[in-house]
Amino acid sequence: MRMSKKAKVVIYVLLTLVAIYFMAPFVYLFFSTFKTEAEAIAYPPKLFPSKWLVSNFIEAWKAQPFGTYLWNSILVTVLTTAGQIISCSLVAYGFARFEFKGKNILFMILLSTMMIPWDVTMIPQYMEFNLFGWINTLKPLIIPAWFGSAYYIFLMRQFLMGVPKDFEEAALIDGANQFQIYWKIFMPILKPSLILVGVLNMITVWNDYLGPLIFLQDRKKYTLALGLASFKGVHETQIIPMLCITVIMIIPPIIVFIIAQKYIVEGTGGAIK
Repeated sequence: MRMSKKAKVVIYVLLTLVAIYFMAPFVYLFFSTFKTEAEAIAYPPKLFPSKWLVSNFIEAWKAQPFGTYLWNSILVTVLTTAGQIISCSLVAYGFARFEFKGKNILFMILLSTMMIPWDVTMIPQYMEFNLFGWINTLKPLIIPAWFGSAYYIFLMRQFLMGVPKDFEEAALIDGANQFQIYWKIFMPILKPSLILVGVLNMITVWNDYLGPLIFLQDRKKYTLALGLASFKGVHETQIIPMLCITVIMIIPPIIVFIIAQKYIVEGTGGAIK
């Protein structure tokens, strides 16, 4: 049933209003970065600054060693994303394409770990990492990602379950081993899921505050999220620098999502073709 032009116009208008409603805080945040401290907290608030202070970004960036924080965030994000993609795809491939005794029980145990909040395992993890001598290093933020995530494994397994058996059977006939089948056949098919996992993990790790707060002590090891919190003082909070760094922080996830959204919504059609 085709929708009438009038109905389409109404839907587009409603969607536009909803988009404006959700975008309004971000628009106000962006324009506030160019204001003075007094203008930012003035009531009633004004959208546009009386004088555009581009220097706010430079001063905010120089207030802390944000170049170091940025490098730490990039390093943690890239390495954890690579770890999740490699480890989760391997485990998902094993659960989806192999038959072995106790597979369903193991998979149920894996899924049951999703019910345990990270707050419960936080203290045991800290004790374990302290025993390894990893506290005040980036290792506690990176290495656990190389052991996979139950949610990402489930996501990839469900994707692989829908792939016909003909692919691997044809590869086995041609003499390919299991690793070649995984790497050369199923990894390209998994491309939409891999990109989705990468984007989700990137956003989670990039904005993570609690993990770095617990495991890091040296300011040279801080990530951007932790460095942003350093603007909060005991008696006052530096509002404009916080807003400037916040705008800088939200730019990379937005860019990544815009680039990857085409691949995220892709089905298996292109890969199977």
